[in-house]
Amino acid sequence: MTHTATPRLTPVDRGTAPATPAAGDPPPSGAPRPGRAAAWAELVRLPALFTVPGDTLAGVAAAGRRPGPRALLPIGSSLCLYAAGMVLNDWADRAEDAVERPHRPLPSGRVRPAAAFTAACGLTGAGLLLAARAGRPALAVAAPLAATVWAYDLALKHTPAGPAAMAAARGLDLLMGGAAAGSARAAAPSAALLGCHTFAVTAVSRRETTGGSATAPLAALAATGALTRLVTHRRIRLPAGRRAAAAPGLPGPAPGGARPTPAGAVTAALAAAYAATAARPYFHAALNPSPPLTQRAVGGGIRATVPLQAALTARSGATATSLLIAALAPAGRLFARRHAMRGVSIT
Repeated sequence: MTHTATPRLTPVDRGTAPATPAAGDPPPSGAPRPGRAAAWAELVRLPALFTVPGDTLAGVAAAGRRPGPRALLPIGSSLCLYAAGMVLNDWADRAEDAVERPHRPLPSGRVRPAAAFTAACGLTGAGLLLAARAGRPALAVAAPLAATVWAYDLALKHTPAGPAAMAAARGLDLLMGGAAAGSARAAAPSAALLGCHTFAVTAVSRRETTGGSATAPLAALAATGALTRLVTHRRIRLPAGRRAAAAPGLPGPAPGGARPTPAGAVTAALAAAYAATAARPYFHAALNPSPPLTQRAVGGGIRATVPLQAALTARSGATATSLLIAALAPAGRLFARRHAMRGVSIT
């Protein structure tokens, strides 16, 4: 979840924030000092939380169910585990950030390291508790998800296994939604596609502070094209007994040259939005793999997560749910603007 500096996907500055004073410098004259609540909002990447519910909703749709009140439990679990990962990431990187990003909550002193670590533990526990309330199958997925989050932040981030760990975390988050709805197995294809996208973004992010490599952006561009085709041309096989209800809304070739279904048209539109969001910055980074363009490519890839989640949901026949997921992207951007958090990393 989800979501580098000397190689990592987590916190990056996208070049949208104003210049920040060095550690220990007073704020500019007339500038208000950020409050404690703002510091914690920055620490948990509050605007980025809008990218999380789509994982669960896509998993529920893949299982052939409509999201009901019980879906709030796995969604809450996902939000807690995602926020835990963000806080733990900054706790683990606090020495590095003191040099590279001294304005962040921990190196700037706005949040104490002990408080951040305690919060990461508490959020992880809350996430597991909510998953347990959603049922044993959901907990059986949430436990390895939490382990993956902690392993990534504390050990795997700077290793070749980092992208795979990040991809596994996103995939498991979607699987938890399927498990809570009764079939993690039915959600596996969608989880695999979302995981591939996350792997590509993470691979690009490993060069975002240094630049110099066109290989990862080119590979991510190719992966975006392949994923777009798979989302629009492959069906998800739902569990027996649920296919009859969901199949009419699935995209795919219609027998006898029939017109595409509404869900198929929505899937195609959302897949196109996904491709447009991710492909252009990848292409620019491949042509000129400088740090600013590589960072933009990472930002574009992460923003593309929401339309991909929505396309996967529409592909499962849940058109209304897919549109709800798609609406989370502009809602997150609006929230970030209103709360002056444009420069807050979205990973």
